[in-house]
Amino acid sequence: MKSQESQKKVFVALSGGVDSAVAAALLKERGYDVAGVFIKIWQPEFSECTWREDRLDAMRVAAALEIPFEEVDFSEKYKREVIDDMLAAYKKGITPNPDVMCNRHIKFGALWEWAKERGADYIATGHHARVKRISDKTPPFGSLAPKWGEWGLLRGVDAEKDQSYFLWQLTQYDLEHTLMPVGELQKSEVRSLARKYALPVADKPDSQGLCFVGDIAMSDFLERYIAVEKGDVYDTRGNIIGVHNGALLYTIGQREGLNIHSGGSARAPYYVVAVDVAANRVVASTHRMDAAVKNVCLYNENWINSLHQYDDLSCMVRYRQIPQSCRLEKSAITGTRVHFSEPLIASTGQSLVLYNVDSCLGGGMMRAT
Repeated sequence: MKSQESQKKVFVALSGGVDSAVAAALLKERGYDVAGVFIKIWQPEFSECTWREDRLDAMRVAAALEIPFEEVDFSEKYKREVIDDMLAAYKKGITPNPDVMCNRHIKFGALWEWAKERGADYIATGHHARVKRISDKTPPFGSLAPKWGEWGLLRGVDAEKDQSYFLWQLTQYDLEHTLMPVGELQKSEVRSLARKYALPVADKPDSQGLCFVGDIAMSDFLERYIAVEKGDVYDTRGNIIGVHNGALLYTIGQREGLNIHSGGSARAPYYVVAVDVAANRVVASTHRMDAAVKNVCLYNENWINSLHQYDDLSCMVRYRQIPQSCRLEKSAITGTRVHFSEPLIASTGQSLVLYNVDSCLGGGMMRAT
């Protein structure tokens, strides 16, 4: 007798890395009807991104697992909905996270629509996060109707590799047809399973850098598409102490790229504590926490689960930050305001992600109060 899973069709987004390869292997072992798909996204001509090698590795994984393989080209959609939007934001002094945008528009948006047209029940990725059904509910129109559930997004078991921070824009609709099997594993276990399944990427290093430009600094990428001008760096008292390469290239808390001259302290490092793109002005201080704030407001919010049932809340304002306790304040005027238990360095446009223990509840993009 066939298992329930054997009736389910799943397209696994094979990136050419070990995590997605093991995700496909686990799902095949569990009886799913598995197919692999490689997503081609837009790449700048000057980039040394290894997408061709990654595609070849994805094909080799599919061959090793004896599963169908397809390639889907989302280059135009990626350029329009991730890159163009990101560049427009930077011009306004906002620093969004392109990996969050890619997950929303491409990996869990366009990919699902593509897979659904081909009869998929699920899509799957190699993200280190977990999707769980946290409750079953009976619709109000009668107990004989099928039950529907509330889904939760949880941190990956491996705290060092947890990627839930980048997934806060997922919805209940996304989660009900998404599988993330490696989120239940430590990275060392993923490597061991890859060797067990004789996958050709078992020892391939994890990718580094941004999802679309590879190992290149964001400032170098931005300078290719946005005109920038050098300007003055000020200290917190208004004295000119150096020169910057263009205000929009800097983020709060940044240390690199500040050319401090003799007007500043030669012995202490300087950090960016304020940026005014319109005035092309950067303010720096030897005290990094001069940039810290006690609260921020959110916009473009997305809440995976209702917040009313949770009293113990914590948040992250950057990837791999140690979560900090916080509280929320709702206002018809200011919207959602998040108060931190201790001051944090928070950049406009970056993601604030809210948690209750291991549950990722959603989040929003930050702006000053």
